[in-house]
Amino acid sequence: MLAAAGWWVAAVLLIPAADRPYIGGSATNNILQLTFGYNGFGRLNGNEAGAVGGGAAGHGVAATGGTSGLTRLFAADMGGQVSWLIPAALIALAALLWGTRREPRTDRTRAAALLWGGWLLVTGAVFSYMAGIIHSYYTVALAPAIGALAGIGAVQLWRVRDGWRLHERSWFGRGWLAAGVAVTAWWSYVLLDRTPAWHPWLRVVVPLAGLAAAALLLAGRWLSPAAGAARARVALLAAPASLAHVAVLAGPAAYSLDTAATPHAGALPTAGPAVTAFGGPGGFAGPGRSGPGGGFGRGGGFGRGGGFGAGGPGGGFGGRTGQGVPGTGTGGFPGGFPGGFRSGVPGGFGGRGGGLGGNTQVSSALTALLKNGASGYRWVAATVSSNGAAPLQLASGDSVMAIGGFNGTDPAPTLAQFERYVADHEIHYFVGANADSFGGGSGTAPQITAWVRAHFSAQAVGGETVYNLTAPASS
Repeated sequence: MLAAAGWWVAAVLLIPAADRPYIGGSATNNILQLTFGYNGFGRLNGNEAGAVGGGAAGHGVAATGGTSGLTRLFAADMGGQVSWLIPAALIALAALLWGTRREPRTDRTRAAALLWGGWLLVTGAVFSYMAGIIHSYYTVALAPAIGALAGIGAVQLWRVRDGWRLHERSWFGRGWLAAGVAVTAWWSYVLLDRTPAWHPWLRVVVPLAGLAAAALLLAGRWLSPAAGAARARVALLAAPASLAHVAVLAGPAAYSLDTAATPHAGALPTAGPAVTAFGGPGGFAGPGRSGPGGGFGRGGGFGRGGGFGAGGPGGGFGGRTGQGVPGTGTGGFPGGFPGGFRSGVPGGFGGRGGGLGGNTQVSSALTALLKNGASGYRWVAATVSSNGAAPLQLASGDSVMAIGGFNGTDPAPTLAQFERYVADHEIHYFVGANADSFGGGSGTAPQITAWVRAHFSAQAVGGETVYNLTAPASS
């Protein structure tokens, strides 16, 4: 690890701070602070001091990951995102390790089980118990291990369904396969039952297919000798295999199709329908899927001029619409965000468009304004946070300055630097979402926004507040 990544850290530290870009997310312009704080060990112990976390992140509930503990990956916040095949993967791991216990040290099946099993257990334990910021999409890191174990286990156990190289009794393969299918079908039913109105027929088909497949797998040992005709023998193989595929894959396949067919926006994607989550700050939901107290709505996340707002201590995330009330929970970001969490009413988790970035649509009028004369400027616009800048840059195809870095909290650029850029006519416009974009923030963002408001006139373009930085306001 030191050889692969340490050289980059060393190179950054050896370059004088004045001669390199600001280290985003740090409070002291030091890459080691990210390593040992907000973006490193702080994710594990919750001590996320830095420009983003602002201090200790409250032990337990962290961002969109739910309460830490052994069951986190199976709870409402993450269960439907990753846990469908975790039972099958764990059963396969146990079966593979037991079945290869007498094999030579170089056995490839056992090596694969140890590799993928170690990946699953270690990564799963980290995600389950980390006390810092965590989002449900992080669990994509578990997918390779889950898929490999489930696939290798299914194929190997099917091959030895009547005994593992004479080391085990004839029920070994069939028993483990039946257990994997039955447990996975049951768990799929539990996950589907969290959204009872969403394709309710799946909650009937999946458990029935699982029970039938498990029964046929177990009965096949005694039925096979009695099946004289070739067609009967093929049917005894095809029937449990087909039913097992339905029981194990119908749920996650439905989630995948639903996700692919639904437009997404924002920086915190989730799969499948909204699921009722924990109470308190209200959970998270996307457009058209949020319940009362919905958390992130369509305009969720950081707005154009984002940054930190004037919410209560530990306030939630704001958005372009500014409809929420300031959050009041603990362990959040100092000062909160404009809009904030809607507190106290259970909401949904999942859906689309929620999270950082929220509504990423940019009006045609604003896009045309940014493109007009773009070649004459280094940046066609500036706005607070990269989440606010990204939609503008994608729409215009030109560079947009993200004041304060990722979420507007980095002290870069400084007010003096920004004033110099404006004086040199390097920035054309300053773009903010609404009044909530101003007066919030940390680092230098509030200084810059206050200076812009004091020296330039605002105009509304496509629902956005825009300042022409080449035309100072008349005094």
